[in-house]
Amino acid sequence: MNFFRGVITGQATGPQPTGAETIQKLCDRVASSTLLEDRRDAVRALKSLSKKYRMEVGTQAMDHLINILQTDRSDSEILGYALDTLYNIICNDEEEEQDENAQKQTDDLGAQFTEKFIQDPEHITLLLTLLEEFDFHVRWPGVKLLTALLKNQGVQVQGIVLVSPMGVSRLMDLLADSREVIRNDGLLLLQQLTKGNAAIQKIVAFENAFERLLEIISDEGCSDGGIVVEDCLLLLLNLLKNNSSNQNFFKEGSYIQKMKPWFEVGDDNSGWSAQKVTNLHLMLQLVRVMVSPVNSPGATASCQKSMYQCGLLQQLCTILMATGVPADILTETINTVSEVIRGSQVNQDYFASVNAPSNPPRPAIVVLLMSMVNERQPFVLRCAVLYCFQCFLYRNQKGQGEIVSTLLPSTIDANSISAGQLLCGGLFSVDSLSNWCAAVALAHALQDNLTQKEQLLRVQLATSLGKPPVSLLQQCTNILSQGSKVQTRVGLLMLLCTWISNCPIAVTHFLHNQDNVPFLTAQISENLGEDERLVQGLCALLLGICIYYNDNSLENYTKEKLKQLIEKRIGKENFVEKLGFITKHELYSRAALKPQPIFPSPEQMLFDHEFTKLVKELEGVITKAVHKSSEEDKKEEEVKKTLEQHDNIVTQYKELIREQDAQIQELKEQVASMTTQTDQMQATISQQLSQIQQHKDQYNILKLKLGKDSQSQPSTQADGSQVNGLQTEELSQLREELEELRKQHTLLQTQVGDKDALIDSLVSAGFRSPVTIITPCGNLLQELEALKSQVQSQLADINQLKTERQELLRRAEAGAADAAPSSDGTSDAIKELESRLSAQMSETERLKVQAGLEQQLASATSTVAILQTEKSKLQSELQESKKEQDDLLMLLADQDQKIHGLKQRLKDLGEPVEDEDDIDAREQTSDEEDEDED
Repeated sequence: MNFFRGVITGQATGPQPTGAETIQKLCDRVASSTLLEDRRDAVRALKSLSKKYRMEVGTQAMDHLINILQTDRSDSEILGYALDTLYNIICNDEEEEQDENAQKQTDDLGAQFTEKFIQDPEHITLLLTLLEEFDFHVRWPGVKLLTALLKNQGVQVQGIVLVSPMGVSRLMDLLADSREVIRNDGLLLLQQLTKGNAAIQKIVAFENAFERLLEIISDEGCSDGGIVVEDCLLLLLNLLKNNSSNQNFFKEGSYIQKMKPWFEVGDDNSGWSAQKVTNLHLMLQLVRVMVSPVNSPGATASCQKSMYQCGLLQQLCTILMATGVPADILTETINTVSEVIRGSQVNQDYFASVNAPSNPPRPAIVVLLMSMVNERQPFVLRCAVLYCFQCFLYRNQKGQGEIVSTLLPSTIDANSISAGQLLCGGLFSVDSLSNWCAAVALAHALQDNLTQKEQLLRVQLATSLGKPPVSLLQQCTNILSQGSKVQTRVGLLMLLCTWISNCPIAVTHFLHNQDNVPFLTAQISENLGEDERLVQGLCALLLGICIYYNDNSLENYTKEKLKQLIEKRIGKENFVEKLGFITKHELYSRAALKPQPIFPSPEQMLFDHEFTKLVKELEGVITKAVHKSSEEDKKEEEVKKTLEQHDNIVTQYKELIREQDAQIQELKEQVASMTTQTDQMQATISQQLSQIQQHKDQYNILKLKLGKDSQSQPSTQADGSQVNGLQTEELSQLREELEELRKQHTLLQTQVGDKDALIDSLVSAGFRSPVTIITPCGNLLQELEALKSQVQSQLADINQLKTERQELLRRAEAGAADAAPSSDGTSDAIKELESRLSAQMSETERLKVQAGLEQQLASATSTVAILQTEKSKLQSELQESKKEQDDLLMLLADQDQKIHGLKQRLKDLGEPVEDEDDIDAREQTSDEEDEDED
């Protein structure tokens, strides 16, 4: 123990051991000591020596320190010493002043020890487990150690953490630590962990990182916060940049709306601290990440919409027009607004309506253009304004028309400065950068807009007093011929190429000036220096556009004559070689990468991003057009005409399809309406069926109730006396009517038999083929027989009801006198039920008989009509017979109904009623008795 104290305090007796010897003894003590206190003192001594003797401690003690982490988990103090020692030997201390070679050796040493530590992935897993310890002396050095490992060997450590169970989740818990020093170092750790690893970025994002980071930024004061806000913003940039999944999650989580308070800058903008500038700069970069042009168009449009709806765009425009904003923040704000409005019509319209707080108020676009054409403004600011103007006009034909209209004579206002006037002023300024910016800005006002290209041909410029005005197109060619700076000529040539491409009218105007073609051929054919090669290539491109989009309206400059001119003056191969100078230029590929014009110096500002697309599109077709013969041109024109005809046919079919679609839609609506009506009818039918079922249920219930009453409550003699008390005269009258109806029924049956005999005689006398008429008549007879059987069945039902009635009356006569009131109610119910039943049965049977007769008569009529041509006389007789039969049948039906009604009344009055079977039996018995008497 005294030895350790001597090492720590520096006291010693005798010769001093070397550092390596001391470290070796300490390592042996750590490995062999059984007492925890001895091991703790040895590790503490190693920690104190680890910075001075980094190499020795790292090579000799690393394994022992890792063993301490594995075995002494119960003692937080020794764990903290071990972690601090490992951090000292792995971390590259950047604060110390060292020369370049010493710093390189230090970095190499840290990388070597890191590689040794992560050789076993379990060491990283062990370290992640230790981070779960809440003890400050363990958790904080563990966070610092893992951060140092990630700085030295980031990719390898990321891979181990990614496959470790709950590895990322354990690290996310650091953000919830109440101790700020651990939380802040946890932010630095997550920054290193998420660099360049999309998988870890997604896991961190779905571990609710966005919510926690935005809460920390808000708690720290947003842009007025300190270094912690900067760390949070850097981590957010790592999570969102080039990660479409996290960007979509950020948008869907409504986190864009939570960014709006970041940009609420007060009126007093004096005193911007360096930290506030840094924070706001990172916040603007975060907005740009969400709407970057390199993102998918759908995701960018969705974010742009959200930024407008939540008021974030309005807040950015407020900063844009505010005073006292630092130049770098203003520049980045302009770039941010540019990408928020790029390609979004709603956002572009809003930006066009923004006015600067000046007197009188001026549009924000005009104020920005004034900065762009002002050579005193910083170069980066002018580039940002140009980018903003380009984004405002990107896919915005409405905005393009507004800009071009400010140049037309009918809309020029002498009392105000317009965007068109500023562009013309910059186009003809003595400053070459203003020339280039104005030319590119005007070219964007014409991009993919044939209407504005034609409108711009009307613009007239007054050059000097006493001279007639010249067109803008002519003035551009005049400046080209004057031999100005390369940057100015490049800008004008890009403007002219964009202007006349895909616009035959503009090509005609350009060729109408007799000096333009000779100037272009002279520029292309000369052998100039390296600086002029780009101008030669652009001249070749301009001349090639005049050939490709030539409508042959000028006799001296048709396609064929221009190609002959190239072949004589320049040579086709030489022309194609000069055309290739454009794409071979070193600045061309740089401009083709991103839409934003980013140049290290004004002299390198030569190419525009949209122009590189135009060159890529036209270079191949111009080369083919130059090499084509006149016959091939004719064939190509014929093909174009054919294609136009096909297009017209396709257009006609499209219109026809639209009409058919409209008709189909109308029919679908009709079907839907009919379906609705059908559903309503089905509902009505269902309702009616339910009502019928209810009536049946009521009938069954009443019938059951009637049966119970007849069993439980004996009838009294009062009911019988009531029935017997009916008037005798009424009963006798009913019997007479019944007998008369029976006689009529018998007579009708006799008449029907006579008619049947007449039909048989007619058939046997007049038909060649009696089967054809006998068959329907036989059917009719069968139907009559069926009708008779139905009548007989009805009479049988009536007799059955009569029997039941008599049984009820018999029971009533046998009942006690004290049950009279109750019996009266039962009798009345019985009468009512029987009357309703009889009425329903008679009506139903009548309808069935009538429907059956009508159907069979229609069939018979149809059959007789077929035979009319063969036997017209017989047909007329047959028709008369049928009419008589119909009358007879109707009489029979009426007679049966009357009989049924009279029988029902007799039954109601309690009189016995005999049916036809009983009458026939009685008559037969009487006949037999008469025969016996004889």
